[in-house]
Amino acid sequence: MHIKILLSSLLIFISSSIANADEASLKKSLAPYFPNAKIEVLKKIPSLQLYEIMVGDQLFYVDEKANYFFSGHLFDLKNEKNLTEERLQEIRSARKVDINSLPLEYAIQEIKGNGKRKLVIFSDPNCGYCKRLEKELVHINNITIYTFLYPILKGSKEISEAIWCSDDKLKSWNNFMLNGTTPIGKNCETPIDALLKTGKKHGFNSTPTIVFANGKVVPGMISAEMIEKKLNESTN
Repeated sequence: MHIKILLSSLLIFISSSIANADEASLKKSLAPYFPNAKIEVLKKIPSLQLYEIMVGDQLFYVDEKANYFFSGHLFDLKNEKNLTEERLQEIRSARKVDINSLPLEYAIQEIKGNGKRKLVIFSDPNCGYCKRLEKELVHINNITIYTFLYPILKGSKEISEAIWCSDDKLKSWNNFMLNGTTPIGKNCETPIDALLKTGKKHGFNSTPTIVFANGKVVPGMISAEMIEKKLNESTN
């Protein structure tokens, strides 16, 4: 009986060691193609003989010898499911970022009501969904909003710099996002490059990206109703 248990444990250990070795060799083989990105081997898909690879915020697939690399979505035609999109949603919902680890001193801060609830947003001034999100935030009270200028779209960095260099950053931001008023700011030193590095470090490749107080990350625009729900979840 003891021999069977020992053999079973040994097989599990060997299997785990082989899997870890395979993952390590995959990372090593792929590293030259992504010199400045973190590569994560998530899991093997035995039925397809592929591995899931996460690079930044994007999901890819690679064969076990790293000879072939696949970019695109996998579909389960029989069950009519987008497997890639489902997996991305699963990964994103599990991701957490400690908002206190973020450089909040570089945020445009807005306190509404008692300001007890907290929310961080990585936002691009030229992003249409970011502007829609700002309209939803108008309806949220008793909150402190930390907005990071995150200009990843063409022409957004100049606008971001003008907003940051304005006499009243919050007013300039709100006027531009809600009313389309062009910001007027003098040349000054900005934290924008540092914020871009911070966002990329966490794999934020789209705007808006919202981070709640409990560390949950939500990519994309969501309604005021959904924001309220997630704010309540984050304080419980």
